[in-house]
Amino acid sequence: MGKTPRSGKHASSSGVASTAAAAGGSSHHQKQKVSSTIATMLNELSTLVRETQSEREASENTLSNTAKTHDRMKNEQRISPYFKQKLQGLYQTALQDAKRELAQVEQALDKVAEIRQEIGEKQSRPATQPLNFEDIQARKSGMRRGMLMTVLQQYAQEQDVWRGKQGESIPPLTGAIPADEKHKCKPEDQVAARVRTEDGEEQWILAEVVSYNSHNHRYVVDDIDEEGHNEKRRYHVSKRRIIPLPRYKVDPKVHPPALFKPKQLVLALYPQTTCFYRAVIHQQPVDISNEYSVLFEDTTYTDGYSPPLEVPQRYVLPVRETRKK
Repeated sequence: MGKTPRSGKHASSSGVASTAAAAGGSSHHQKQKVSSTIATMLNELSTLVRETQSEREASENTLSNTAKTHDRMKNEQRISPYFKQKLQGLYQTALQDAKRELAQVEQALDKVAEIRQEIGEKQSRPATQPLNFEDIQARKSGMRRGMLMTVLQQYAQEQDVWRGKQGESIPPLTGAIPADEKHKCKPEDQVAARVRTEDGEEQWILAEVVSYNSHNHRYVVDDIDEEGHNEKRRYHVSKRRIIPLPRYKVDPKVHPPALFKPKQLVLALYPQTTCFYRAVIHQQPVDISNEYSVLFEDTTYTDGYSPPLEVPQRYVLPVRETRKK
C-alpha cells in the first residue's frame, strides 16, 4: 500500500524536473526552491529528534523511580498496598512514556523518508527501483516488536501473586491450575488462541479477546502482534481453541502444588515471540522471581528437544488438544 503514493510523488517530481529543464533559465530558481524545502524539513526533523530525547529522558526518570521503589521493597517480607499501588502507577506511566517515545521516533522516520524523496534519491538508482520504503517500515516494525516484547515481560513480572489464607483452596487460573469449564474470558483478556495462519498452518498465538458469543460459543480475538500488518489480525475461534492465561502466579515456596511438574507437557511462549509451542518442564522456578526452565519440542536436535529456555509463569499453560477437521 505504501509504494503507490510514493511512486506517484516520484512521477510528479520527474515532471517538475523536465519542465524546469525545458524552461532553461528557471532551473536555478527551481534548485533554490528545493533547497529551501529541504532546509525546512531538516529543521522539522531536528525538532522531532529533540522531542524524542525529551520523551526518553522522561522515560528514564520513571524507570529510575521504579528501580528505587524496588530497592526500598527489598526489606519487606510482603508487598504492602502502598508499594503495590505505587508500582502499578509507575509501570503504567513507563508504558505511556514508551508509547509517546515510539510515536516520536516513527514521526522522525517518516520525516527522513520524506527528505530522501525530496532530494531525489531515486536519481542514483535504476528507474524501476523504489525508494527504500520497505527498509523504513521494517525498522519501525522492529521497534514496535521490541516494545511489545518489553511490555509482555513487564506483564509477567508485575503479575499478582496468589496470597491465599491458610487452608484456602487454590482457585482456577492460579499457576498451573486450569480455568473452570464454565469460565468465560472477558474483553481485553490475554489468551492463547489456536488459529489458522495465512500460510494455512495451525498455530497457537498470544491474542486479546474482543468478544464472546454465548450462543455459538465462539470468541473473536485479535493477534497481539501487528508485525508485517497495518492493523491487528482478527480471528473467530471456538471456545475449545482458547486457553486463558493465569490470573495469578504462585510462590513456589508457599504453593508448590500449583506449579507444573518436571517432565510435564505444556504449552509455552517461545522467548522473543508471540507464539506458543509444546514443551516439557525442565525445572520449576525456585522462588517468586524465577521462571520455568522448559525444553521445546524441536526435531532439529538429536534428542528432539531444544536446550533449556526460561519462560515466565504467566506464559506456561496446560496443553489442550484440538479436534482435527
